[in-house]
Amino acid sequence: MTTFRFGQHIIKASAVFLKTELSFAVVNRKPVVPGHVLVCPLRPVERFRDLSPDEVADLFSTTQRVANVVEQHFCGTSLTIAIQDGPEAGQTVKLQKHDKENEDVPSKWRTEEEMAAEASVLRNLLS
Repeated sequence: MTTFRFGQHIIKASAVFLKTELSFAVVNRKPVVPGHVLVCPLRPVERFRDLSPDEVADLFSTTQRVANVVEQHFCGTSLTIAIQDGPEAGQTVKLQKHDKENEDVPSKWRTEEEMAAEASVLRNLLS
């Protein structure tokens, strides 16, 4: 089975709903809101500045495609698109805070099957 990397995490292909030449989109294991997904570069880098111009272009065009489908599928009227670039930008802190707030609610963690099901729906909408 193909896998992808998101930081130190290994992502199974079943959770990925879009792969381009330089990027991929994956459903979130513990979404903060419905439609909370991640769009990542295929090549692992530490910081946004480490991406090549082609990788940046692909990342943003992929984000635009994903945003359109997510808004449509989840009946949204607005989106938040963010880059948390480096430890002080809040990614680790926010995720840890979110996890602690919900650690007594195991149902917040989605199963691989739930993630695969959502990825399949989004994948079909993109084709």
